[in-house]
Amino acid sequence: MKTLVCTQPGNLAYQTAEKPVLTTGNAIIKIKRIGICGTDLHAFEGTQPYFQYPRILGHELAGELIEFDDAPGFKAGENVTFIPYFNCGICIACRSGKPNCCVNIKVCGVHIDGGLAEYLSIPSYSLVHGDGLSLDELALIEPLAIGAHGVARADIKKGEFVSIIGAGPIGLGAIEFAKIAGAEVIVTDVNEARLQFCRDYLNVNHTLNALADNITEQLKEITNGDMPTVVIDATGNQKAINNAFQYIAHGGRFVLIGLQKGEITFSHPEFHKREATLMSSRNATRKDFDHVIACMKSGLIDPKTYITHRVNFDEVNRDFESWLKPETGVIKAMVSVD
Repeated sequence: MKTLVCTQPGNLAYQTAEKPVLTTGNAIIKIKRIGICGTDLHAFEGTQPYFQYPRILGHELAGELIEFDDAPGFKAGENVTFIPYFNCGICIACRSGKPNCCVNIKVCGVHIDGGLAEYLSIPSYSLVHGDGLSLDELALIEPLAIGAHGVARADIKKGEFVSIIGAGPIGLGAIEFAKIAGAEVIVTDVNEARLQFCRDYLNVNHTLNALADNITEQLKEITNGDMPTVVIDATGNQKAINNAFQYIAHGGRFVLIGLQKGEITFSHPEFHKREATLMSSRNATRKDFDHVIACMKSGLIDPKTYITHRVNFDEVNRDFESWLKPETGVIKAMVSVD
C-alpha cells in the first residue's frame, strides 16, 4: 500500500509499505478521509513535542471497516472513525478514568504511524460508529472533540465571558462548544480572515486582533471591567500563552489546549492575587466524541463549513507546505483516498 512519510522536518515522501494484517484485538480500516491538523503541520515544521522521525502523519480519519477482532456491534463495510489515543488501561490516569492522558499513551500519527496511508490497523476498542454521518463529518469529529474537551475542563457556566485565543480548527471547536455551554465568547487571532469567519459562520459577537496594543482595554470594555472568567489558548504559541495570563479575571481559569515546546513564564504575584486556576487539556475522551456526534446530528454544529481545501492523496505532498502559509487561507484541508 502507499503511504506518505514525514522523513524529517520539511520533507514528505511517498513510500510503499505492507498492508496491515488482522491481529488479535485489532481492526483494519480502509482510509477514505484524512483531515490535516496542526499536529501534522507542526511535525512538518519540526516544532511538535513528543515526536520522532520518520513518521506517517494523520489522525483525523474516516474510513470503511474492513475486518476486525473483538468489536461487538460493528459490521464489516460500515463507515467508522476512531479515538486515536491508544491507552494502556492500567496506569494511574487510566485507572482514574482519564485515558486521554495515559502515562504510556500512543497517539496515532505522533508516537506511532498514522493514517496518511491506504489502510490502518487500530485497537478495536478505539472504534467509533459512523452513526449516519458523512465521511467528512466523521473525519472532523476528533479535532472538534479536542475543543469540546478543553471546554469541559473549563466547566463553563451560562453567561460567562470566555476568551478563546486562536481561531484555527481546534479554536473553532472550542468556540462552538463554549457557545453551546452558554458562554459569551471573545475570539482573538492575528488572522483577520479567520476572525471574519468567526463572525460570519459562528456568530461570534466579539473578535479582537492579537496584534492590537490595547487587548487588555478591549477585554475590560467587553466584560464590563471584569475580564474573562475563562481564557482558553488554542494557539500553541509561547508568546500568546504567556501574554494571556494577564487577561484572566480574578478567580478565573486558564485552559491550555495549545501545546508548544518552550517554558511558560508569568508573574506569580499577578497569578496568585487572582487565585487563578491553570489547567492543561490533552486529547479527548469517548464522552467528548459522543458529545460532538450528538451536536452534529442535532444540527448544533456543521463542521463541513471548516473545509476550505480538498486534495486527493496523491496531491498531498505537492500542497502540504503551502498550508503553513496564512495567505493560503486554510482552515481545514481534507484529503480523499480513492
